[in-house]
Amino acid sequence: MKLDIQAEDRLGMALEILRVLAQNQCNIQALEVIPCHAFVSCDAQPDRWSQLQQQMLALPGVQAVRQIDLLPSERRRQHLDMLLSRLPDPIIDLDSEGGILHLNAAAADAFGATREQLEQMPVSRVIGNAGMGLDLAALLRQDGATVEVLPEGGTYLLDIQPVISHGQLNGAVMVLRSPQRIGQQLSSVKATHGEGIDTIIGISPAMLALQRQTLKFAALDLPVMILGETGTGKELLARALHEAGPRASAPFLAINCATLAENLLESELFGYAAGAFSGAQRGGKPGLFELADKGTIFLDEIGEMSPYLQAKLLRFLQDLRFRRIGGTSELKVDVRILCATHRDLEAMADSGEFRADLFYRLNVLNLHLPPLRQRREDIPLLADYFLRRAAEQLNCSKPTLSREALRQLCEAPWPGNIRQLQNVIFRSAALLEQQDQPASQVEIDIAQLAMGGLEGRRLTHGDEPPADSEVYAAMASLPDVVSKGGAGAERELEDVQGLDQALEAYEARLLANLWPLYPSTRRLAQRLQTSHAKIARKLKRYDIR
Repeated sequence: MKLDIQAEDRLGMALEILRVLAQNQCNIQALEVIPCHAFVSCDAQPDRWSQLQQQMLALPGVQAVRQIDLLPSERRRQHLDMLLSRLPDPIIDLDSEGGILHLNAAAADAFGATREQLEQMPVSRVIGNAGMGLDLAALLRQDGATVEVLPEGGTYLLDIQPVISHGQLNGAVMVLRSPQRIGQQLSSVKATHGEGIDTIIGISPAMLALQRQTLKFAALDLPVMILGETGTGKELLARALHEAGPRASAPFLAINCATLAENLLESELFGYAAGAFSGAQRGGKPGLFELADKGTIFLDEIGEMSPYLQAKLLRFLQDLRFRRIGGTSELKVDVRILCATHRDLEAMADSGEFRADLFYRLNVLNLHLPPLRQRREDIPLLADYFLRRAAEQLNCSKPTLSREALRQLCEAPWPGNIRQLQNVIFRSAALLEQQDQPASQVEIDIAQLAMGGLEGRRLTHGDEPPADSEVYAAMASLPDVVSKGGAGAERELEDVQGLDQALEAYEARLLANLWPLYPSTRRLAQRLQTSHAKIARKLKRYDIR
């Protein structure tokens, strides 16, 4: 029986309550006292409840006596258990001697035992660490420490934080993190919203074919090589490939092979064992291959990898087994390899600059991102996207482009490809003066583009400029990106025979341009905020396939 006794906060009240319980031969199992409340757990029989209640109420200052289900400490413990059970990482609460006071369900699963079996057990009995002595007492005295441990369930990185009260060590909290969980967290931190196939913007034939090919390759589990010039969006395509495939819920980790020295790149990819070299993290460190287990690794600029690492990567690709630097045990992971380069790897393989056997192992499937100068009909779509992003970041209304400005964007050579276009749009929007102007009149013209860094030069790569029909067809699906004034707009108005005909023409043009980007009635309906049944009828009416 558990009681809540509400009473005045006076000297001797708790003693009088205990005396009543003793007179009724009730064995007290727990007693908790807070101001104006005494909570008691005892073994009184249910038929003694009325008698106990009357005797308690007869005590001076007792205002109410009621039965409860849980004592405050039990209720707090229940809420704590519920909170900890929701956390995926194993968490252990230790006393000052290293005994387990409390742990969550994930910790019990990691150690392969029940919580009841583990509580009050020394933590040193359930944690191993690959042969090196785990000095728990020394770790508890540190102000936080990280080591690698090997309980029976697998490999974990162990974080220990001491619990200090009044200058004394009262215990510690331990958190175990598996390499795969760390990889998922890293992937989540680096990811941005909506990096699926929808982020591959373009209505040009080359981009529509690339989208279809990407969706086909996403369902396969083979290596993919992404080719393209610098700034064409190779990492974005790699993430879209990952997000569209069966590994979407697992980590996606990327590394640029050109930005790290050989030894640093090796330790980042393969990790290192404890004591592998001077200054190494205590307990070792997992590499990206280990962190991305069940997921995807993206190796950008693979053509810059040294011959030594090419040989080591080739050995890893044979059976996905490897050893950490300085380690003796062999690890096996399940990862999909995506790589990218702006160099001609096949020619490098022929000349001996790149291992031919590694090239053919990586080049199972390949995707080619065309440079921006070969997909100029996509520039209005990309400009609209970057204008919207710039307006969000600058916290201002979205500007439009004058027809002359858009024409110049479409005719520029763009040696830096999409990255250069993005920089020009962002700088132009940032330098645009919007004070005292209605949102509908905020416009970026040729002068503003020049301030944004776009030089007023024509094509230099031997590519023909896009025809007016191609540019204006892309503009038609973006009614708010281009300022539509002047003689062109007047001619369009003269051709309109009626409002219904004009609305139907615009609707057909809009659906035709959006359908390749959202090739299903449900996705297109979600984009246009309407029902998929309505979209299906419209597509059939305008014969859009």
